[in-house]
Amino acid sequence: MYERRWHHISLVAILLLAAFLNFFQLQLNGYGNMYYAAAVKSMLTSWHNFFFVSFDPGGFVTVDKPPLALWIQAASAKIFGFSGFSLLLPQALAGILSVYVLYRLVRRTFGPAAGLLAALALVLTPISVVMNRDNNMDTLLVLTLLLGAWCVLKASEMGSLRWLLLSVLLVGLGFNMKTLEAYLIVPAFGLLYLLGSPLSWGKRAVHLLLALLVLLVVSLSWLVAVDLTPASQRPYIGSSQANSEIELALGYNGLQRLTGMSRPGGDGGNRNVPPSSSSRSPSPSVAPAGSNLQPPSPSSGAPGGPGGGGANNPFSEGGSPSIL
Repeated sequence: MYERRWHHISLVAILLLAAFLNFFQLQLNGYGNMYYAAAVKSMLTSWHNFFFVSFDPGGFVTVDKPPLALWIQAASAKIFGFSGFSLLLPQALAGILSVYVLYRLVRRTFGPAAGLLAALALVLTPISVVMNRDNNMDTLLVLTLLLGAWCVLKASEMGSLRWLLLSVLLVGLGFNMKTLEAYLIVPAFGLLYLLGSPLSWGKRAVHLLLALLVLLVVSLSWLVAVDLTPASQRPYIGSSQANSEIELALGYNGLQRLTGMSRPGGDGGNRNVPPSSSSRSPSPSVAPAGSNLQPPSPSSGAPGGPGGGGANNPFSEGGSPSIL
C-alpha cells in the first residue's frame, strides 16, 4: 500500500512538473510559428478556408501540412478567442497527456518504477519542452502515436481486431497531422501484432490486411477529397509542384524530407503558386485587399508582450470570425 501511494505521489509530481514547464509564461512565446498562426486566423473566417487550411483569408493558397492539428488549434481559438495562448494551448496539454500515456505504456510491461523514469525523461527532454510550447504539430502527433501504441499493445496481447483497428485509426489521424512522419511507427506496430498475437498465423495476416485497408482509408480521405475538388474551387496546394495534396504528402513532406531534398523555409516551407494565377494575388505572402491579416515574415520573431500582443502584433483582433 505504501509503495503504491509513493508511485502515485511521484506520478502527480512529474505531471505537475510537466505542466509547469509547458505553461510557465507561455504567453511570452507569442503566436509561435507565425506561418501556422496566420493559417488559423484565416481558417476562422470561413468554412471553405477551414476545410482546406488556407494560409490567407482570400483562399488563395494552403499551408504545407494536413489539417487535423490546425483544426484543433482553430477550435481552441474559437473557444478562447484568437491569441497566442489559445494557439499554444493544445500542444501544452498534449505534452502533459503524452507524459501520462508513456508512463502507463512502460508501466504495463516493466513496472511502475520504469514508467516513472520514462515519464520523467520525457518531461525533461529539452526538445520536448520546446515543442510543447509551440504551435507546430509534433506534440499532437506524439500523443496520437503513443495512444496508437497503447492500442496495438492491447491488440497483440488479446488478439483483438478491434484494438488493432483503433491503433491504425490513430496512426491515420497522425498522418493527417504530419503525413508520412506518422508512418515511421507502422512497421513496429505490424511486427508486434504479427509476432505477439496469440491467434493463428492466418488470422493475424487477415487482421493486418484489414488494418492496412483502414489505415489507408483514414490517411488518404482528406487528401483525396481535396485533390478531387476542382482547382478553381479551392486554394492552390502550397509547397506542391502539381497542385496536389497527395504529391505534397509523398514528395515535399515525404521522400524529400527523408533524403534531405526539401527546401528549408522558416515559415513552414516553400509555398509555390499556380502559374495561371495572374488574375489573383501574385504571392501568398500578400493578403487580399480588405483583409485584417498581415502575413508573417519567415524571419520575424514572436510578437512582444503577453499573449502575443504589443506594438508588433501582426494580427488585428478587431471583429470576430464570421462563420466559425
